[in-house]
Amino acid sequence: MGNTDLDPSIAALLAGAGAGEAASPENADSSVPPAPGSTTNFEQMILEEAAPKPKGPSAVPEVDLSIKEFKEIEKPFNDEPDDRFNDPNYYKIAIAGEDSASQRLHMVLSKYLTCKDIKDKMVYRQQVIMAYWELVRVMAPKAGSKSFPMPKRMLLRFAALLPSLFKPEQKELFAKSILENNTNEPVFYLDEWFKYVGAGKIKCSTTDEVRQPKKTGAEGAAQEQQRLMALQQKNQGKLQNAESQLGIKENERTMLEVELKNRIETICSHEEVIGYAPHKAGYTEEQKRLFGEISNYMRMLSKNDRELTVALKEAQDAKASVDAVEEKLAEGPEVAQANSGDVEQEYETIRQMAKMTCGRQGNQFPIFTREFYHCLPQGTGFRENVIKILKWIESIDPGAFCRIHKNVPNRIVPFVILVPSYGDSGFCWEPFDRYNRVTSRGRIVVPMYPRDLKIAVLTAVADLRWQVAKEKASYYWMEEGLTGQYYEWIDKQKLKGDLKSYFIQDYVLWMTKESEGVQRLDKEVRGIFWRNTPFPQSLKDTLKTRSLVYDELCKKDMNRAMSDGY
Repeated sequence: MGNTDLDPSIAALLAGAGAGEAASPENADSSVPPAPGSTTNFEQMILEEAAPKPKGPSAVPEVDLSIKEFKEIEKPFNDEPDDRFNDPNYYKIAIAGEDSASQRLHMVLSKYLTCKDIKDKMVYRQQVIMAYWELVRVMAPKAGSKSFPMPKRMLLRFAALLPSLFKPEQKELFAKSILENNTNEPVFYLDEWFKYVGAGKIKCSTTDEVRQPKKTGAEGAAQEQQRLMALQQKNQGKLQNAESQLGIKENERTMLEVELKNRIETICSHEEVIGYAPHKAGYTEEQKRLFGEISNYMRMLSKNDRELTVALKEAQDAKASVDAVEEKLAEGPEVAQANSGDVEQEYETIRQMAKMTCGRQGNQFPIFTREFYHCLPQGTGFRENVIKILKWIESIDPGAFCRIHKNVPNRIVPFVILVPSYGDSGFCWEPFDRYNRVTSRGRIVVPMYPRDLKIAVLTAVADLRWQVAKEKASYYWMEEGLTGQYYEWIDKQKLKGDLKSYFIQDYVLWMTKESEGVQRLDKEVRGIFWRNTPFPQSLKDTLKTRSLVYDELCKKDMNRAMSDGY
């Protein structure tokens, strides 16, 4: 990508730095930016003027078990583009104030964009990758600051370093994207993710690193507060689940009492004997049959009362635990400022996530450029587009985000991290918090600029499906449930390779082809998915009219239901 591909302003900007020398502060008003190695007064003025006026940060959505589906996205984009990419000082603001990281990226990017030799360009490309991620590392802890400028925010969110690397229509598209999370869904861009991790509202993603030794003094107090906050999250999960169980038992009791009252009223109703009024007749045969039903309802109410008493006790104990930890948190030092250590740890994880979305042979270039971006508006990983696809997935696989606890399905949408990379595959980083398996959110990663966004999201959900089923089966994952049945089939076929990769490929076919009546899976695999990741009944009824294959599966469903083995 030579100078002929750039607009005149960026070509002039790079001309002054082509020899590896940054412009001096005296040239601040020219098209060449000052060297960002040290923050000049001019840079400081730019940062202060560019700081967005905060409307108040959107809260991290809490897990709400009463929500059963995604809301319809009525407005995926703003009607008109804003001017977030039109600032002539955008590039200066984006990299200013980050010390040597800014300087290094400025220099290697200048060489990369002006280089003509292909071999040298490959060397500079690798240096750009390293320098960009170093800039992100320095910038990430500041993402929660109220004075965080819009260009820096767009850099973290979209990897938009140079607006001149956009085509005009691309710049307009990204300028129409909705900034704030108005959906109340746990889908976050990188700038939001770093902000919430730094504020302690979201825990760091789990890694295999060894636990840090216990600290003393002020650092130890802060560490203790972090431990208490993690414990509080676990206790709140237990409380929420206990209250959910209590609500279920109360509703069950109400329904049983209504049925019992109806039958008692029926029994207590007698007709007058014809010709011998006001005397009334005895019980009819229908009323006598209700005696046995009333006896059954009384037994069910007795069982329900025992279960309700246990659920009430669990809810009370969970509430007491939450209150006790709340008191300890109130007594300790307030953890208000961004935890740079957590953000530093999360940065390393995010960088690894970005690599994983691309794979070893994928395009690891981290900066947005029209050279590599080939997505349609609806195929770009904006928050609203991803939520639309998640809603579509749930409409075909209603149990995609459900975890069973005490035979009750809890719908828990995972955190979705939108990484601005050119990868094609999403994946699950963790199925749930290891300290709260009941109501904690898992974490899936979705690349923002894939060849097919629907497939990228599907692979992430498939990975989540697999890991949740595997964790549920625990040591018996090769024998029980979804993973056990699929493993037995793979073993029978003597297939070699990654078991989970096979599953993800088949899940994508299940959702995209089999859901439309196009048979692409092996008969046995289709049966495994039909039983363990079932379509909604309305879709099953449609499919059975299209092929005998699906009609036979529906008949098997009926047989299992009749034998109480489903």
